[in-house]
Order: sequence, then structure tokens, then C-alpha cells
Amino acid sequence: MKAMILAAGKGERMRPLTLATPKPLLRAAGKPLISYHLEHLRRAGIRHVVINHAWLGDQIEETLGNGDQFGLSIQYSREGEPLETAGGIVRALPLLADEESDWFIVINGDIWSDFDLSQLTPTVDADALLVVTDNPAHHPQGDFNLTDLGSLIDDGPDTLTFTGISLLHRRLFEGLTDQAGKLGPVLRNAMREGRVKGLYHPGQWVDVGTPERLQALDRRLADREPENHDRQ
Repeated sequence: MKAMILAAGKGERMRPLTLATPKPLLRAAGKPLISYHLEHLRRAGIRHVVINHAWLGDQIEETLGNGDQFGLSIQYSREGEPLETAGGIVRALPLLADEESDWFIVINGDIWSDFDLSQLTPTVDADALLVVTDNPAHHPQGDFNLTDLGSLIDDGPDTLTFTGISLLHRRLFEGLTDQAGKLGPVLRNAMREGRVKGLYHPGQWVDVGTPERLQALDRRLADREPENHDRQ
């Protein structure tokens, strides 16, 4: 199975930090945000990764190269002008799905989480498996409701927040072009047909959407470094 990291956004909420640096290369505890995703993917047994880019994308390629430094094989989906999330996935589909697997992992490039990606396993009765977590203070309304049967629905009394981590089947994008727009409406259409499952993550997750949240993540990860060294 392959994975895709969504890294084509301009990072407008992160300005001025992203005026000269693409958001996935902003650093927390001394490492680019995207490096954490690559390390987690390798730990989960993923070896082939696709990264889409647009804004300052050459910097991403120069920094990550072909993936050898991470023990991965990295390919790039170059968009020029950034597409929306669903459109970017459709553009990259030929690199993601093949005769070996119709499923692939998708991760937003502007998040950080301690979620174990090896928990993402294909399911026979859905086209998408989304990781959801408790609503953060900046997003109290949440996104979707997780039913007792493990399905996600668009409304309900106890909403959870979509982490930007998912396992998707190519069927989800049948009939769509790279002008498909955002992923949210595509997922909601599939939810109405009962084709989306959810997986609750009780651990840590950060939407690194503002300079303040990046600073907070930097402090959190820096505080963990001695502990991590002790375990090695």
C-alpha cells in the first residue's frame, strides 16, 4: 500500500512564516513537519509515498529528494497552481493505486499526531476509513459523528474532529477529475451511502494551522526529546 501527503497549500494562515518556506518544511523541535509523517509511515511499513506540491514545491523536492534518507521511495505530483484536496488526490491517483492495492493512506501535511498508522487496514464494506479525535478548542463544533457501529455520519449529537488522516479506496473518486474541489463534499456524499467508517484516536493530535500552534508544538516536542533519547 502507498501513501500520499497533501502538501500543496499556500499556508496563508501561517504567514509570514510561509512567504519563503512551504508549510510542510516549517520546523518543530528542529525537524520539518513533513519529516514526522515520513518517519511514521516508514514505522508502519509503508515504503512508497507520493507528495503533491505547488507553492514553493521545489524546496520540498530539494529537501526530501527521492526519500532515501527516510528509507522510502518518494514521488511527486507537481500541480503548478494548487488544486483542492480531492482534485489533488485525483491528479495523483495513477501514482497511488495499482494492481497491488486499490487502497492508499492520505495525510494532511499541516498536522502532527502520535497516531499509529499501522492501525489503518482496509475494510470490505466501505470506501473510506477516517481517523477522528476529540474536538480541539479552536474547532469545538467538530466534523462528523461516529456511530456505535463504527460508521461516520454528517450529523449527530456527539461530533468528533477529522484528523486529516485517512485510508481511502480509489472507488471514492470514480467519475471525478482534478477539478473535483475539496475532499469534504466527496466524503459527505459517501457517508450518505453508508460507505465511510471511522476510527477514534484518543491520543495526541495538532492542526498546525497558525504560528501560535506551531510554537506550542515546538515546545511540546522539545520537552519530549530527553524522554525519547532515554528510550533509545
